Amino acid sequence: MDSTAAPAPATAGRAASPRVLASICCYCGTGCGVKIETDGDRVLKVSGDEQHPSSLGKLCSKGLALGATVRGDSSRVLSAQWRSGRGEPRHDIAMDQACDIAAARLAQAIAAHGPDAIGFYLSGQLLTEDYAVFNKLARALVGTNNIDTNSRLCMSSAVSGYKLTLGADAPPACYDDLDHADTVLIAGSNMAYAHPVLFRRLEAAKARKPGMKIIVVDPRRTDTCDIADLHLAIAPGSDVALFHAMLNVMVWDGLVDLDYIARHTEGYAPLKERIHEFTPQSVQEICGVPAADIIQCARWFGAAGSALSLYTMGLNQSSSGTAKNAALIHLHLATGQIGKKGAGPFSLTGQPNAMGGREAGGMATLLPGHRDPGNARHRAEIASLWKVDSLPETPGHTAIDMFDAVLAGKIKVLWIAATNPAQSMPDQARVRAALEAAEFVIVQEAYANTETLAYADLVLPAATWPEKDGTVTNSERRISRVRAAIRPPGDALPDWQLACRVARGLARRIAPAKSGLFDYRGVSEIFAEHARSTAGRDLDYSALDYATLEADGPQQWPYKASTREPLRLYADGVFPTASGRARFLDVGYVPVAEPVSAHYPLRLSTGRLRDQWHTMSRSGLVPALTRHAEEPFVYLHPGDIQRYKIGDGALVRIKTRRGQIVLPAMGDDSLKPGHAWLPMHWGSGFIAGDGVNALANSARDPISHQPELKHSAAAIEVLKYEWQASAWVRGSIPVLRQRLARWLALFPYAVLMPTAIGGEGLRLRLASPRKVSAAVLAELARDLRLDEADLAFDDPARGILRRILRRDGQVAAYLLAGDTRAQDALLQWIDSGVAPPSIAQVLMGRAQAAARAQVICACENVSDLAINSAIDAGQQLEQLKATLKCGTACGSCVPQIKRMIQRRNTMELPA
Repeated sequence: MDSTAAPAPATAGRAASPRVLASICCYCGTGCGVKIETDGDRVLKVSGDEQHPSSLGKLCSKGLALGATVRGDSSRVLSAQWRSGRGEPRHDIAMDQACDIAAARLAQAIAAHGPDAIGFYLSGQLLTEDYAVFNKLARALVGTNNIDTNSRLCMSSAVSGYKLTLGADAPPACYDDLDHADTVLIAGSNMAYAHPVLFRRLEAAKARKPGMKIIVVDPRRTDTCDIADLHLAIAPGSDVALFHAMLNVMVWDGLVDLDYIARHTEGYAPLKERIHEFTPQSVQEICGVPAADIIQCARWFGAAGSALSLYTMGLNQSSSGTAKNAALIHLHLATGQIGKKGAGPFSLTGQPNAMGGREAGGMATLLPGHRDPGNARHRAEIASLWKVDSLPETPGHTAIDMFDAVLAGKIKVLWIAATNPAQSMPDQARVRAALEAAEFVIVQEAYANTETLAYADLVLPAATWPEKDGTVTNSERRISRVRAAIRPPGDALPDWQLACRVARGLARRIAPAKSGLFDYRGVSEIFAEHARSTAGRDLDYSALDYATLEADGPQQWPYKASTREPLRLYADGVFPTASGRARFLDVGYVPVAEPVSAHYPLRLSTGRLRDQWHTMSRSGLVPALTRHAEEPFVYLHPGDIQRYKIGDGALVRIKTRRGQIVLPAMGDDSLKPGHAWLPMHWGSGFIAGDGVNALANSARDPISHQPELKHSAAAIEVLKYEWQASAWVRGSIPVLRQRLARWLALFPYAVLMPTAIGGEGLRLRLASPRKVSAAVLAELARDLRLDEADLAFDDPARGILRRILRRDGQVAAYLLAGDTRAQDALLQWIDSGVAPPSIAQVLMGRAQAAARAQVICACENVSDLAINSAIDAGQQLEQLKATLKCGTACGSCVPQIKRMIQRRNTMELPA
């Protein structure tokens, strides 16, 4: 059966009484609890769940805006779609037909080329039950280990680091440790943006414990550095050298715990020998930070009563990510800072269920229950659980290798679920070539705006948050229930149901005896089967079931009995290795895979914006979340802006050995000279070209197979484009994107951005090295519905159109083509609702535009103008919170507000 616990629809003609469900936020791996108020058809409100032990009622700006992402309109994939041949348009088909087509094409490929001709590429945003079914489908039915996920791009080096040193993929610490640490080392993580609820908790802990030392290791001075006692702005990729130098200092100063090392670890002697050469004085040249700061960092860590490290993509997304993770974990093992309150190496998970996916074995290098597909006994155990004779032995392809295997003709069919590789993977030209080369591509997707859909031969409409039931596991090993609050729109179904439907059809064709493997009555049955796979393993939660989660709430693993007490690992000093000891690894320092050169002199990195998420398929639907960063820029140090002679907002071409994009440049003194930074979110659905990851490096860690997304050698070329255009139109973001997206492919510089200016709408910006024809201008005006504007000042021969369309006295759309001087004045008019004295003067570019406000607090819509005015009146942070409410909801804006206060106060100091 395909039954699931979907909520009953409201009775026709009568509104259902609202009810409140406890669930989990679907963004990062913090796993914040949410309360969803629903009438059965709609989500009425989303708020933080004070009863959830991981988040205690807190949410970030994205979590607070979740209700605005719940849509049943054209932003969603509402029906199955199919094209019988490449180059033909897809058309809607019935779900039964779609699942039959999928099963038939899989069966044909298996018959012609064998099971390894199939590849499954999944997502850390699937629920554990979804993972469990897909894994069983791939391994027990198809017979391939070619199943991997986008977690390979974010967490696989953390997995390798934990397994090789501590013996299992198990973060030993928990969120409670943020409250009790004496020293906190944050490495390669902008917590303030990536894990804002945890950052707020750390801020509160430091306020209670002023003596707490916080060290941030990051090439860029991020908002996280605002609470740092010491910021080490190391050169990209030099983390291993830094951690070795810290251990060198600890050994020299007698800060290592020799008794703990002797009783609970192995492999220390070779590592101790290696680190002799990593003195602070020698490493300062590698890392680009003073030796004195390295020594201070090491002493704070080594002398702490409890030392906690927090780390994520800056360590993981590297061609030496495993070594970086191991070198950091060494600091804990050498000082005994593990298995106790306030201590331990704590990897912060990037996606909501990357942990659950690893538990379910949803990666090529894993089997359920933290087992190894290369281990014959492990394969036999899972085969017995699934009631099949055997599982495949041939190693599976990991994420990037999977796409390489398509190009090599080894994989013929790709099934992609809940992820967007045509934006998120590095070296986009190669990824997109693979998607075109595949004989058949199935894309299982909830959102109609993802770049990968363009390559789909068959589209399966998937349910998403808050339409699905299941479980997720967060960074502190806590399993929580995700609950469906409304039914999916259209024909969309939960991912596990889609997988089961196709699996049964495939089994009838290739292995009729296995059809019953996918006759689940609901998600609780899937979870029960999965939980049995953990029995006797390091993560054992075989005694946990849905009834317990319903009665007692979220629980950490390993699970024996329900408790709300924080559960730490390795308090007894016994580790899940053959010897029971943790392992030091003799790892060396290896520089970045792609060093800078005369032709590519800039160190390019990428990261998150405060209010956006991944490829923005969900967060990009909320106009308010765009106010803090309204359009894409490439950020450079102000000295580099001067060196390259880049004018204010001038367009530049950013190039690497793999691709190029065109964006305006902006100075940013949080960067070091010679460094460039790009937000990771901008794909080809927002900008011209193949998106930010067209530039990114796919060099991989040899153990974790994770790519070096965090560093590429790049070059900048300043452009002098003769013709530019700016447009804005009010309306539904999904509808407008479908109408205007084609313009992204027609210009070397093009940006199509959701906006909250004047209400929901889109902004379009274009630029070309030469003026465009009158015919193109007319087409552009038609697409913007400005072919019959009520105000127009045009000169088509010069490539100029200036048009405004008004409704009810307010601007409904504008186009400035060939002359964009009026842009700021028009946006000010739209934003404020106050018309200028002379609209003609505005269109002719002769009106002086007032400074337009930038929203600092997205939750309460508080602008920089309002905050600066209050600061000028003498208000400090707490008064600003009381009067303007900024920083009182999620608190993500607080670091920026503090800097505004500091700058304003500095301006007032006498000379």
